Amino acid sequence: MNAKYSLICATVLGLLLAGLLAAAGCVGDTQQGADATPAPSARQSERTLTDGFGRSVTVPVPVESVLCSGSGCIRYLVYLQAEDLIVGVDSIEKQMREIEGRPYALVHREWLGDLPLFGEFRGKDDPEKVIGIGPDLVFKTGSTGTAYGTSGAEADTLQDRTGIPVVAFPYGSLRNEAEKAEMYSGLRVMGEAIGREDRAEEVIAYIEAIMADLEQRTADIPASEQKRVYVGGVSSAGAHGIISTEPAYPPFLWVHADNVASGLGTAHVDVAKEAIVDWDPEYIFIDAGTTSMENEGAIGQLRTDTALRGLAAVKNGNVYGVLPYNFYNTNYETVLADAYFIGTVLYPDRFEDIDPEEKADEIYAFFVGEPVFDELNGQYGNLGFSRIEV
Repeated sequence: MNAKYSLICATVLGLLLAGLLAAAGCVGDTQQGADATPAPSARQSERTLTDGFGRSVTVPVPVESVLCSGSGCIRYLVYLQAEDLIVGVDSIEKQMREIEGRPYALVHREWLGDLPLFGEFRGKDDPEKVIGIGPDLVFKTGSTGTAYGTSGAEADTLQDRTGIPVVAFPYGSLRNEAEKAEMYSGLRVMGEAIGREDRAEEVIAYIEAIMADLEQRTADIPASEQKRVYVGGVSSAGAHGIISTEPAYPPFLWVHADNVASGLGTAHVDVAKEAIVDWDPEYIFIDAGTTSMENEGAIGQLRTDTALRGLAAVKNGNVYGVLPYNFYNTNYETVLADAYFIGTVLYPDRFEDIDPEEKADEIYAFFVGEPVFDELNGQYGNLGFSRIEV
């Protein structure tokens, strides 16, 4: 009786223990499936950066899609070789105009124009369209002090209305150290946001190397021997005539030419025709963008205006065409290319190793991926990098 009872108890206890172990195993399996942390995906990381207006912005890592708002914003993304991230455009990329002065657009405009529209040009964004496209982040830029500049407050507003990170920065320029610092900062902020820091530094180093090359070729020219020059017909939000100029025209600064308008500040200005006559520069450079005006703009004025025809540059045949670089903000690659051409005209002995068209294509290939000098110059009747008969 005792032995039999012991056997029954042992059997029952064994069955109970087996059931408990099985139940425990089931619970363990269930917990592993429900609560175990999965392997992190590439989309679960974030980074926080400080944009060009001192705002802290948290962006995903990696960034796989972006919108570029404001004049010149896509240009910087192309410089960073990240145009494949663009998933929408503003209205200017939809305009298939006869004259296209943006090198990056000459290379990419066919497919850019097919992307969804998220707003009007110069940073007039439509938050609903931005939400509909759903990029990982929005870049926003514009030139400080202009009607199409931007600000940290505008970036905050767009970010609040869309729930999408907005990284903003001033566009900058190469006209002076302060604006150059803005430009470099913008490239670095954009590079940090999309993981292209190395390319941003490569672009900055390339610009610095070109400016250093121009400097070393001409820095020792005495002030008394620097050529007196004027640039007219400078494009600025459209085509202009001979009185349109830039007192801080970077190519003149870099090759140590004496810009007769240099005392008028740094921003684009219109000067009196009488001032040009009084300055009587030795060389006149004409922004080829002026040709879209009636009678070829500044060129026609030099041909028909009696006072302008008396200028030394006109009488001596020293009128030359340069490519316009102000087209939906500054096309820096054209600024640099123009500087080499101007150097070959003013100081040929110091630039005898430079073919300006070949140098231009080297610069265009570095910045926008293709050597587009001929195509760009063709937009302006091949007046760039040539003597203009007036």
